[in-house]
Amino acid sequence: MTATESLLPALRAAVGPAGLVTDADQLRSYLVDWRGAYRGAAAAVVRPGSTEEVAEVLRLCRDAGVAVVPQGGNTGLCGGAVPDASGRQVVLSLGRMRRVHELDAANQTITVEAGAVLQTVQEAAAAAGRLFPLSLGSEGSATIGGTLATNAGGTAVLRYGTMRDLVLGLEVVLPDGRVWHGLRGLRKDNTGYDLKHLFVGAEGTLGVITAAVLKLFPAVRSRATAWVALPGPAAAVELIEVVRALAGDRLTGFEVMSRQSVEFVLAHAAGVRDPFAQPHPWYALVELSDTLPDAGLAEVLETGLGEAFERDLALDAVIASGSAQVAALWALREGISEAQNSEGPSLKHDVTVPVSSIPDFVERTDRALAAAVPGIRVVAYGHVGDGNLHYNLSKPVGSDDDAFRARADELARVVYDSTASFAGSISAEHGIGVAKRDLLADYEDPLELELMRGVKALLDPAGLMNPGKVLPAG
Repeated sequence: MTATESLLPALRAAVGPAGLVTDADQLRSYLVDWRGAYRGAAAAVVRPGSTEEVAEVLRLCRDAGVAVVPQGGNTGLCGGAVPDASGRQVVLSLGRMRRVHELDAANQTITVEAGAVLQTVQEAAAAAGRLFPLSLGSEGSATIGGTLATNAGGTAVLRYGTMRDLVLGLEVVLPDGRVWHGLRGLRKDNTGYDLKHLFVGAEGTLGVITAAVLKLFPAVRSRATAWVALPGPAAAVELIEVVRALAGDRLTGFEVMSRQSVEFVLAHAAGVRDPFAQPHPWYALVELSDTLPDAGLAEVLETGLGEAFERDLALDAVIASGSAQVAALWALREGISEAQNSEGPSLKHDVTVPVSSIPDFVERTDRALAAAVPGIRVVAYGHVGDGNLHYNLSKPVGSDDDAFRARADELARVVYDSTASFAGSISAEHGIGVAKRDLLADYEDPLELELMRGVKALLDPAGLMNPGKVLPAG
């Protein structure tokens, strides 16, 4: 009997029969990511219902020398929440811990458990006349713990920042079962190291986030959204500055998409249509928002677009006339990732470069990829206002899936070498997981890796928290 198998009775006693999953059919959904790109095996899935149960599970696993893989909504893109193939690891799912503990309207905070679904938190904030601004295509299944563990960004980073900017306090169970009670809703707390930032973005390698205090904002009461046709990425960078100069921090969203991205959505997503009669090389989705009910945002946007046309930055534009049109425009943007999967292997790269470098980065990287794989289809889109591009690749039409997939590492090097040449990052918001783990040694400062390994050794000396993720061997 393996150590993991010997551990199962104690885990069952800690979380109850409903909290331990060992049946093969029930395990299956926990062992593969939503894209089917990463698969593993596990002896069991543990589903604790409280922080105390999480602490007991981690104590038991530490004593038995069994590795733990924390998992939220399993919507990640880098394999960070999937166990390895050994079958000896335990998946710790936070799916039962989804309570909203407190909404403090005066303090503009909401305290939630890590398994709470992002959309649930958004709705709880809205019911109190507040806004929780993180917005993702997977918000109906992504959890707060997962978004914190990967420092998720989404479509409103331009105005509100990433999850690192949206969290005030955390409750974390450490690998030895101790609980750090850091659920403080303070905006000023200058008492030494800001420990919460160790765990945000750590992908469960340092401990298990079990609850968080998150920032809220006044509810949005007016919005203006435009879909703009552009001649290229350089126009997008200039258009941001035009709109920002007029709207200030009311510019809350600025998404850019290549024509190839939009064509995939038009081909594979139901109920979408092209806002324009003819195709254009690139598009921007621009959104302004305000807390005032009649803020005149459409007029501000019209003024900005007028200047854009005068400067030949825009080829065509439409401003949404109602909520249905707004939803239809956002569907074109949010449907890209899923639509690309319908075209065969999707080689995803989540990079960031200085905003000013985006046009040159796209031109240089497109050219290098076309030389490597003639006919390759580049699906480039993202949050250009913060320099984050999802620079994804699909095979040439009619080519073999396996042959294209076999070149994934080679093509990733093309993208990441180009990113590094612009002083960029190979991971903007999706994390490292397994997908980029072994690349860090080539693209990260050696001293940074040394410091990260030191933190890992201090908090998790046995290396049992999500092993094989984030940090490369060495």
